[in-house]
Amino acid sequence: MQFKVPQFIDIEDKVFGPLTFKQFAYLIGGAGFSYLSIKLLPGIVALVLVPAFIALSLSLAFITYNEKPFIFTLQAFIRYYTHARLYLWHKDYNHPTKPSTPAPIPQGREALTESKLQTLSWSLDVIDPKNTRN
Repeated sequence: MQFKVPQFIDIEDKVFGPLTFKQFAYLIGGAGFSYLSIKLLPGIVALVLVPAFIALSLSLAFITYNEKPFIFTLQAFIRYYTHARLYLWHKDYNHPTKPSTPAPIPQGREALTESKLQTLSWSLDVIDPKNTRN
């Protein structure tokens, strides 16, 4: 028995010509808000709001950012500016602190002092590995 597995399930169906239902709703909403602002508001205010409504509806319908619809970016923007952004760090005094004494050196190894480290660094910088003699 064979079954057909649906493919392209993450792609929305085109309902209104080349537009999906969401795109169509965003465009109709922007046109409706533009029409209402022209009819109900004074000319200067409508002149400012109509391009804003058109730009917002076109952005919501067609722009994707990081392969996500623009509505997710707009929601993140609104959430960021409406919520509190005060982060406080409180030190937890219940946890034991690390000891300030250095760890003991294992037997058979000597401590790497600053002068030995400088000597080792200088020898690595000066010696050319292609030009070494055996």
